Amino acid sequence: MTDRIWLKSYPQGVPADINTTQYTSLVALMEESFKKYAGRTAYNFMGKEVSYAQTDSLSQAFAGYLQGLGLVKGDRVAIMMPNVPQYPVAVAGILRAGFVVVNVNPLYTPRELEHQLKDSGAKAIVIIENFATTLEKCIAATPVKHVVLCAMGDQLGLLKGTLVNYVVRNVKKMVPAYNLPGAVRFNAAVAKGTNAKFTKPDIKADDVAVLQYTGGTTGVSKGAVLLHRNVIANVLQSEAWNDPVMKKVPANEQPTGVCALPLYHIFAFTVGMMLSMRTGGKLILIPNPRDIPAVLKELSKHTIHSFPAVNTLFNGLANHPDFNTVDWSHLKISVGGGTAVQSGVAKLWFDKTGCPICEGYGLSETSPSASCNPVTSKEYTGTIGIPLPNTYLKLLDDDGNEVPVGQSGEIAIKGPQVMAGYWQRPDETAKVMTPDGFFKSGDIGVVDERGFFKIVDRKKDMILVSGFNVFPTELEDVVAQMPGIMECACVGVVDAKTGEAVKLVIVKKDADVTEADVRAYCKENLTGYKQPKVIEFRTELPKTPVGKILRRELRDK
Repeated sequence: MTDRIWLKSYPQGVPADINTTQYTSLVALMEESFKKYAGRTAYNFMGKEVSYAQTDSLSQAFAGYLQGLGLVKGDRVAIMMPNVPQYPVAVAGILRAGFVVVNVNPLYTPRELEHQLKDSGAKAIVIIENFATTLEKCIAATPVKHVVLCAMGDQLGLLKGTLVNYVVRNVKKMVPAYNLPGAVRFNAAVAKGTNAKFTKPDIKADDVAVLQYTGGTTGVSKGAVLLHRNVIANVLQSEAWNDPVMKKVPANEQPTGVCALPLYHIFAFTVGMMLSMRTGGKLILIPNPRDIPAVLKELSKHTIHSFPAVNTLFNGLANHPDFNTVDWSHLKISVGGGTAVQSGVAKLWFDKTGCPICEGYGLSETSPSASCNPVTSKEYTGTIGIPLPNTYLKLLDDDGNEVPVGQSGEIAIKGPQVMAGYWQRPDETAKVMTPDGFFKSGDIGVVDERGFFKIVDRKKDMILVSGFNVFPTELEDVVAQMPGIMECACVGVVDAKTGEAVKLVIVKKDADVTEADVRAYCKENLTGYKQPKVIEFRTELPKTPVGKILRRELRDK
């Protein structure tokens, strides 16, 4: 696709290419914003505001503390926390000290945590006390020598912080007993680092910034190596892409974004935290997006301009009776990522907010954003949009040849945001990188003559019924539009007659929906071989913490 047929579909004012080399490192980007926006609020957490100047001084002190531990440039430091203000401070501190951020899912089991800490070689970890017991169970088998312990209320001031920590520990009982001798409290580490000697390291664009673990849903978890220049490029690409609508934010309003997706996920890390930092925005940190009433209560206090989320969150919010307690009238952009946005959810969101969901697409391996629908579009397209500036997408057949427009093939991506490879796995890297520098995504897509790409499915999720390809995403999108259905997922199960058959798992919104109703609806909307053979009702679907439905778990059961 060297002719970039999608450029004719670009919104006015978005360039085909931008300069992604204007910063030498993420540290340079952050330090510019610390100075430029010193007086502005960087983060809002439980009503407490943390300014850019405070983030600057706290992270500088934390960097000094980390250097004092004897770590050397390039050493890995893990972060295992929900969205609390210590997260961005820790990220900035780790990077400013010349180290590498290893984002860890706080809901990991000891087995999963041990694998990631060993694989990354992390020598230190910043962890919230709620999950300290997980670390205790595996730390002896890992290279971790230094533990910094955070608490929910650390950055809320003495009075409120003490109260919040008391409630979290003693009332809600959210901190199981643990024993981590030698662990240092976050506030103590910052206090110690304030007077510590700090040596500013020479950080280059090609240095590693983040190890972003991926593939937990596809097998062994691997670290995507994201260089400083990869993440910088994606921040600047996203900024250019959003500009047609974000420039409409009035000059007297600080651009304000919602960070409800977890910061350990690359979507929130880059398009939430780092992009907000670059634009001088305020970021509302939501520690638990599953508590929909609490999310709406928090958002009702703010003027909101941007909202990146996943389908399940858009769906849960829009269906909640308190939805209209929030003033959505200032919302300029709603970005859907992580997993497919369903047409019914997109319609409901648009009807209720007047702001369309722009579905984007990316992976941990692409820092993450590779394509997005134009932010100026007013309707749901059912596609993943068009490639961002500086980005090339093409579709490959099994032999690695590009397929023509209208034919399906594996989506391959080239651009400055594509990772350097998998951490210490040259064999795995070789499997996904083509000789001409494209990353093979494992997603099957088609492209139309306007350059809009559409995912028809993951290579491995495809169901083969009597030789016919059934793509679960298509089927789920159809069934999710049936009245009375909250959400659904479909997987392939072994079938003696057809090889594989479709199994559909449903969460009902309306108790009166029966299996017969679903079968009648499917018969009306789906061709014979796509209709589910097995229908199962459940109260909830297994999901990753980001809200992606775990089809694998439905298959295994």
